[in-house]
Formats: sequence, structure tokens, C-alpha cells
Amino acid sequence: MNRPLDFDSINRAALAALPAVLNRVLPSGKAVHKEWVALNPRRRDRSLGSFRVNRYNGKWADFATGDKGGDPISLVAYIEGVSQSEAARLLAQMLGIKAEAAHA
Repeated sequence: MNRPLDFDSINRAALAALPAVLNRVLPSGKAVHKEWVALNPRRRDRSLGSFRVNRYNGKWADFATGDKGGDPISLVAYIEGVSQSEAARLLAQMLGIKAEAAHA
């Protein structure tokens, strides 16, 4: 039987490596103060400004569309167009950590 995913551990690991994660999932971006400002890959975004990720807590928003989330897993789910579970697996793989919880 598969063990449940450890969302908390994956998010903690992603936050600890957030600059590298952001460079990988939003390569069009750049650091501006506390935020990573990037083009939104989910729409025809032509200029930086409306899609932002807090570089310290992982909260993100696209102020042009109202889309937003509170952690790195939700960011990857949004960008990749996948479920939270699949995004957690993708992030764990990217970070080289186990996705499943140690105890069921």
C-alpha cells in the first residue's frame, strides 16, 4: 500500500531551496526585493509585474487574473497544471527527497 505524501516536509524543503526552485519553474523571473517577479507561463504574459512569488514564504499571486496560492506545492501545481499531489511528487523529485510520509 502506498504511504501518504508528506506535503509539509516537501514544502519545508522547497522553502529552504526556494531560490533554486523559482529559477527552475519560473526561469523568466528576477528577484525584486522580497519577491520573485516572473512572466506567468499559464497565459500570454508579455511583461513582468503581475505574477509574483514571495521569496521567503512561497506565497504567490497573479494580480492580473486573481490566481494565488500559499506555498511552493500550489505554485508548481498551478504552473504545471497538475494536482497538488502530482506537484508534491514533482517538487520532491526536483529536490531529491522522498515524497511519502515516513509513517502511515
